[in-house]
Amino acid sequence: MRVYKTDEVRNITLMGNAGSGKTTLAEAMLFEGGVINRRGDVGTKNTVSDYHLIEQEYGNSVFSSLMYTEVNGKKINILDAPGMDDFCGGLVSSLQVAGLGLMVIDASTGLGAGTDSANRHAEAANAKMVFVLNHLDNENASFDQTIDNLKGKFGGKVTIVQYPVETGLGFNTIIDVLKMKMYKYKPEGGKPEVSEIPASEKERADELHNELIEKAAENEESLMELYFEQGSLSEDDMRKGMRIGMVKRDLFPVFCVSAKKNMGVGRLLEFICNIAPAPSDVPMRPIIQGKPVVMSESSATSLFVFKTALEPHVGEVTYFKVMSGKVTEGKDLYNTANNGKERISQLFVTAGKTRTAVPELVAGDIGCTVKLKDTKFNHTLCDKELDLKFAPITFPDPKFRVAVKAVSETDDEKVGEILHKIKDEDPTYIVNYSKELKQLIVEGQGEYHLNTLKWYFDHVHKIDIEYKAPKIPYRETITKFAQADYRHKKQSGGAGQFGEVHMIIEPFEEGTTPKNMFVYGGKEMKISVRDTQEMPLPWGGKLVFHNCIVGGSIDARFLPAILKGIMEKMEEGPLTGSYARDIRVYIYDGKMHPVDSNEISFRLAGRNAFSTAFRNAGPKILEPIYDLDVWVQSERMGDVMSDLQGRRALIMGMGSEKGYEKITARVPLKEMNKYSTSLSSLTGGRGVFNMKFAAYEKVPQEVQDELLAAYAAEEKEE
Repeated sequence: MRVYKTDEVRNITLMGNAGSGKTTLAEAMLFEGGVINRRGDVGTKNTVSDYHLIEQEYGNSVFSSLMYTEVNGKKINILDAPGMDDFCGGLVSSLQVAGLGLMVIDASTGLGAGTDSANRHAEAANAKMVFVLNHLDNENASFDQTIDNLKGKFGGKVTIVQYPVETGLGFNTIIDVLKMKMYKYKPEGGKPEVSEIPASEKERADELHNELIEKAAENEESLMELYFEQGSLSEDDMRKGMRIGMVKRDLFPVFCVSAKKNMGVGRLLEFICNIAPAPSDVPMRPIIQGKPVVMSESSATSLFVFKTALEPHVGEVTYFKVMSGKVTEGKDLYNTANNGKERISQLFVTAGKTRTAVPELVAGDIGCTVKLKDTKFNHTLCDKELDLKFAPITFPDPKFRVAVKAVSETDDEKVGEILHKIKDEDPTYIVNYSKELKQLIVEGQGEYHLNTLKWYFDHVHKIDIEYKAPKIPYRETITKFAQADYRHKKQSGGAGQFGEVHMIIEPFEEGTTPKNMFVYGGKEMKISVRDTQEMPLPWGGKLVFHNCIVGGSIDARFLPAILKGIMEKMEEGPLTGSYARDIRVYIYDGKMHPVDSNEISFRLAGRNAFSTAFRNAGPKILEPIYDLDVWVQSERMGDVMSDLQGRRALIMGMGSEKGYEKITARVPLKEMNKYSTSLSSLTGGRGVFNMKFAAYEKVPQEVQDELLAAYAAEEKEE
């Protein structure tokens, strides 16, 4: 394979709904370019992409696959991305290194939920798009209906370049209104017979041709002037205008194919070669460290790692895009994430699991290497003098969370190690051990995403794990003041333990000042604050600790021990063992012994006095409340609203946004378990939501009673 220059490279992502035919289209593209001599089939599980065992078992893409084809002196890097939003990580990372997204649409079933989600990710990445209408040979296919749906969603950006003379089982002829030619295919597809447009189609073709000219001219002032002067544009001028429109995301061309029969694929590849943006036409990835670089093979070398994968018998495979300069076998580069040196001992281009060694890759090209020491996803490798870091790829917030536990305790450590390795391969998994909840929490993009993780443990690692609903990070606080005394006294042999603490606690609110008088038991008690410690708590809220000791009843050296005892109980609240917060403590009296008093005595006395006072201070459990935004189709609004109200949600507002109805609400985290699955079921997979922590609020009394009963039962079991 020869070395391709920057302007000879094209990078594309295949995206769209699961089942739209992306993987089959990739097969046809590779076949057209001579990379493979026989097209594989998803049904027989012999395609270049979707080669992982789990993908073959599921019948859907789980990972993105890197492939390439060679057409008309150009190298086209193809990233086949999963269609299910649960596996959006592969799509998001692919769009970050590709200049163009091919949105594959099943013309027999319509746009689908996957089209919606793919478009959201493409829009976020500012990706250029081409619509590829596939399955036009299906008996239920409708070109016109699909175009109407596209225009309803994307408006005037949808620009027809091709249309079929007939859809359904008789599909074999395409009219191309850019080249103004008719392409007729044999039943087995391949190279078409190219001819002039027949009279029966001339009127429609001319109309669409003129629309295409106008769309191309709109994107460049000189083209518009030329169009006004001549009343038309040449094919080259149209290409120029279309390229500008695509780069600006003002023009989304429409092409027609039957990927399975290899009809229309060659012409699509020709268009990509001629008009799709070259790597240098795409804005350089933002830089967070170092000086800007130019996507030129004459620049110093820099690579951006967009994917790592674990391959059987190979180990870790590192996928990268050459951002500047060129990389060769044996080249030493520096990892600016850890200041380590990496040698590129081997250099490959890939077609799925097949790797072909190459001597060099230049700026804009995509390839991979193996056996790097410490280079991971999102890392930058570069010549030492650059000291460069590209901005990392960010992913959507997780939507589904579970607590993971090994069935056998002896496997606990292994489970943790495996999870962190899998996270390197799929960064959309978030793995965290919660000290607070005493659970290993894994978050992902959906229930299907987490089920895939379990499949790996079952089939690859042979370790039994179980999923449980994550505990809720409740908080405990108080609603009124209370007083308590506690004497800790212990005598064993010679030395004893003695410490007595008198305290008052009350709720803390920002902006309030300490009191100097309390009334309890019908009596007034005046205190004087001598010293104050205000401590923001790691889990939120504050503890304010006041030293009000007069007359030396407790030596000052014991106050830190009292505070330590209080903090211990704050970390394990008296009600449910949850963190306590927002409490003001006054230590106003106590007793000590000249011999037996020590730090541990006062720590225990402080701890127990606090616990007693807490239970008498109108204790209340707080639950995490989240701001929730939900986007749904208008016809599903009622169902989604009813579901939210059943989850104790407070509806804050409603409106319209980007063709969807938007619901804004506040909802307790406790009620959101498996919400992504429920929303998908209610909306046919089209509903979208995001959540953000808002505040802690008091739980209803009936919920508090349930929590207290559950905690008591748990304590009894232990």
